[in-house]
Amino acid sequence: MGGFFSSIFSSLFGTREMKILILGLDGAGKTTILYRLQVGEVFTTIPTVGFNVETVTYKNLKFQVWDLGGQTSIRPYWRCYYSNTDSVIYVVDSCDREQIGISKSDLVAMLEEEELRKAILVVFANKQDMEHAMTPSAMANSLELPALKD
Repeated sequence: MGGFFSSIFSSLFGTREMKILILGLDGAGKTTILYRLQVGEVFTTIPTVGFNVETVTYKNLKFQVWDLGGQTSIRPYWRCYYSNTDSVIYVVDSCDREQIGISKSDLVAMLEEEELRKAILVVFANKQDMEHAMTPSAMANSLELPALKD
């Protein structure tokens, strides 16, 4: 029955396609999240040099998901992908206390970009299952998320 209504809504309203960027420092787990979204499983990955792009479909929504490499030399090129972005998933390694300041400054710089003004932001505190992970509230405070507006 649900499939019937889904097909009716799809024929009436069409399939909506959204562009999502997965950003964050190298080693945060961006590629793992991408393939978990697409396939539903966790894979062993290698560092992304450049980008991975995959299509993830859910009901009548189609997501074009871009996983951009997070190495220092690649991060300046993120802005080349900001155009027409509907949402950003910003991934932070909950165990990497040494780089939380860099994550924060990159996040703040990204949020100042005009092309991302209307994009929805999701901050993903990854690796919460690890023994020495920062709590989600500690992550939010370190990134100064409560101070973000609009």
